[in-house]
Amino acid sequence: MTISMTGFGSAQFSNKESEIYCEIKTVNHRFLEISTKPNDMSNQLDVYVRDTVSKKLKRGSVDIRFRLKFPASNKFTLNSKSLKNLLETIKDIPGIDKSSISFSDIKDMPGVIKSEQTINTNQKHIKKVFIEALDQLVASRSSEGIKIEKVFLSKINKIIKNNSKILSSNKKLTKQRSITLKKKILELTKNIDRARLEQEVAILVLKHDVAEEVERISFHTTSLKKELSSKKTSGKKIDFILQELFRETSTLSVKLDSPSYKQIALDMKLSVEEMREQAQNIE
Repeated sequence: MTISMTGFGSAQFSNKESEIYCEIKTVNHRFLEISTKPNDMSNQLDVYVRDTVSKKLKRGSVDIRFRLKFPASNKFTLNSKSLKNLLETIKDIPGIDKSSISFSDIKDMPGVIKSEQTINTNQKHIKKVFIEALDQLVASRSSEGIKIEKVFLSKINKIIKNNSKILSSNKKLTKQRSITLKKKILELTKNIDRARLEQEVAILVLKHDVAEEVERISFHTTSLKKELSSKKTSGKKIDFILQELFRETSTLSVKLDSPSYKQIALDMKLSVEEMREQAQNIE
């Protein structure tokens, strides 16, 4: 199955007190690279997110963003020692009645009142929203992969068809090439050793024979189809096969001297180039 490295998924949860939103985007990358935001997530949650993604995805740059809103509670602690020290300090100051000092007078004094805010996060709901977004992302990548596979199969079948045309005409082209070479040489040299002429022509014709390239192209297209239909399609393997296929179609286009068949070979080469661009997006 062909999986794209490009995808998107999102999910959310909200009630009267809480709001959770998760968004996941993935793009091409040679390896699996995971980025999470906000960066102040608990270590436990960050490890859970990364482990879960690693089990679901093989390659790609993964950007995971959370937007979290939870109820907060405040805890105040009175430092009795600091308060006592403060009262002792001001008791002898003229015009200040220690008994009339209120909370509002001392709440901002450093070290007297300590305030701590606790955010009541719900890990269970965060994980649930994250899993929903991740499942949506996986489905998105699979859907894109199906589109890529259809494009590949269309181009592969075109290459196979053109390769068959060249294969069926190879003997005819070789014979025609031999006749043309002999004719040109005879025009240039009237007195020549016929046996030597035949030998030299045969060598030149063999240099332009494309049977080997046609056979290799057939092998690579079969390998490509096999990899695309496998349960775990590998983008790296497809890229390697396409490199080999590109090499063979390039050689084929150079060897063929018939304009119409050279154009067929160039069309094959173009199809391979287009697939190589698409292959960069396969997981």
